Amino acid sequence: MYIKYFLIFIFLSFSISLFAQAKLTSKSLTNRQQSISNDSLPTNRSKGFKNIATIDMYKQFNSELDSISVDTTLSLNKDLKFNYLQKDNFGLMPFANIGQTYNTLSFNASDNLSVPQFGARARHFNYLEHEDINFYEVPTPWTRLTYKTAFDQGQLLDAFFTVNLSKQFNFSIAYKGLRSLGKYQNALTSSGNFRFSSNYHTKDKRYSAKGYIVMQDLLNQENGGITTEDIENFTSGNKEFLDRSVFDPNFEDAENILEGKRFYFEHSYRITTEKDSSNNKLAIVNKISFEDKYYQYDQQSNSTDFFGDAFTNSIKDKVTLENFKTSFGVNYSNKLLGQIGLALNYTDLNYGYNSVVLFQNQQSIPNRIKSNFFGLEGFYSKTYKVFNISGKGSINLSDTFVGSFLDGSINLKLNKDISLSGGVSINSRLANYNYLLYQSDYINYNWYNFDNFKNINTQQLKFSIQSQKFVNAYLDISNIDNYTYFNLEETIDEVNIIKPKQYSKPLQYLRLKIQKEFKFGNFALDNTIMYQNVVGDDAVINVPEFITRNTLYYTNYVFKRSMRLQTGVTLNYFSKYNMNGYDSLLAEFYTQNETELGNFPRLDFFINAKVRQTRIFLKAEHFNSSFTGYDYFSAPNQPYRDFIIRFGLVWDFFL
Repeated sequence: MYIKYFLIFIFLSFSISLFAQAKLTSKSLTNRQQSISNDSLPTNRSKGFKNIATIDMYKQFNSELDSISVDTTLSLNKDLKFNYLQKDNFGLMPFANIGQTYNTLSFNASDNLSVPQFGARARHFNYLEHEDINFYEVPTPWTRLTYKTAFDQGQLLDAFFTVNLSKQFNFSIAYKGLRSLGKYQNALTSSGNFRFSSNYHTKDKRYSAKGYIVMQDLLNQENGGITTEDIENFTSGNKEFLDRSVFDPNFEDAENILEGKRFYFEHSYRITTEKDSSNNKLAIVNKISFEDKYYQYDQQSNSTDFFGDAFTNSIKDKVTLENFKTSFGVNYSNKLLGQIGLALNYTDLNYGYNSVVLFQNQQSIPNRIKSNFFGLEGFYSKTYKVFNISGKGSINLSDTFVGSFLDGSINLKLNKDISLSGGVSINSRLANYNYLLYQSDYINYNWYNFDNFKNINTQQLKFSIQSQKFVNAYLDISNIDNYTYFNLEETIDEVNIIKPKQYSKPLQYLRLKIQKEFKFGNFALDNTIMYQNVVGDDAVINVPEFITRNTLYYTNYVFKRSMRLQTGVTLNYFSKYNMNGYDSLLAEFYTQNETELGNFPRLDFFINAKVRQTRIFLKAEHFNSSFTGYDYFSAPNQPYRDFIIRFGLVWDFFL
């Protein structure tokens, strides 16, 4: 119901925008065109703002108060981020249909978490986490519409609107919706991401508050990929199978869905006044977060035996998580000491199912993991001339949910172009919930490892250099103990036996990423290369040794500088390796060492343009699919998409 009212709201704001723009005189329109070319927006200001609005006055920031500039220019980065995730997806291998999952070609071994994550991680690529939500401050109402074509009978649309009702109060509302039928049978995707955020501060800025609501649902029909017998028909380029809908998938009656609601509120009060806080500032801070989410897998029948024997003929697996967390602490800042924050937090979590599984041998699988505990968290930051030192950490005060993390970094700004940084991350936490407890109507997918699995321990060193003139490089070296993963144990009567497994030996993982752009007049060549190496006695982490993305493009103004045009070709490539398989029941990827995939190029040709505040994107994706060989897969038995032309645009307008 809220979606209907939201769309009405967007339509009204859109109509108001058109009416306001129509009232501009010819002189003001000329001035507006000139100012827009300079990213300046002379429009009416919200209450509390003065003078003419310029693009730098439109501010957005995340929960950590890191400022993110509002950028309406046309660049290669805009093309790289113009996708379903709306972020650079280097290191991710998309599946055939938009809205499906991604196979990870690379991963970050460490994370700043002290508790397990909800399972079904393959469904979480488009699931907005806490750090993905932004807050805003704008002098005039700002609306952004993002549109992109999908794969048959569907579209992708993201509509966003924010306004400051006064200098002190802002709210934003947005909804991203997708529907795409796909080229293969039973591959429909449908998702929706609704978000509302707001922030407020008093005129003296002693009290401030911010919060958001996020409601998300991500549904995928699942088909298990094409059958092993049909792989030859795909790789041979048989003309009878170029219409991908003729392939018989492994099954055609399954779907999974991930739904979640998150409510977050944070407020603070500065105890010291502006007069007596020139050197010392002290504030009390309170944060409250509640998330309720579930993952469900439905299959009308188990007649295919793809996942093995089942307890019932109709499959319906559902798991839920309720996670409540609150913290209360103080933030202190001093010109000499820097910024220090310390808080006591409380977590209450409830994960599990509504039934208990009992096998014939009297072995039982419990249905719940529940716990509540206190913890400590803190941060530190200090800037001195060209140096910045920062760190944050957390520890659980619990005997059962033992977990902690510590992340620290040092940044050095040598000059306007060159920045150096180094850091260390130490993390210890339990494996994700679906490794610890899982129930299913399929007999093979029932386990309880809460008492058996140890904490995953990770230590990571990281270094980076940022320089547009020379090179951008990032290096991290990780040591992992008790690495936990889903493993293809064996195949019995064409049924893959996939189980969670914990590796008791240490693993070392090295990742080096280098990016450099070369410019020749209006031409440019942008290169991103990644090298990876895993050291261990067994192949439990499989990643390609090399990943590369290279873009040759041309940029110039046309039509008397009224349009900025950008066109070029992008090459994506990764070396052959034992690519992880996809399990649609778990919505997880698993390690397998039987099928090598990769070593195929993906070429995309694009033409992008900007007219005033509208950016237009036209792309011929994978145009080499018909002449470089049909050996492209996103996972075993999961073919990648064929050549297709897609269109989209991003339209910003300001009242």
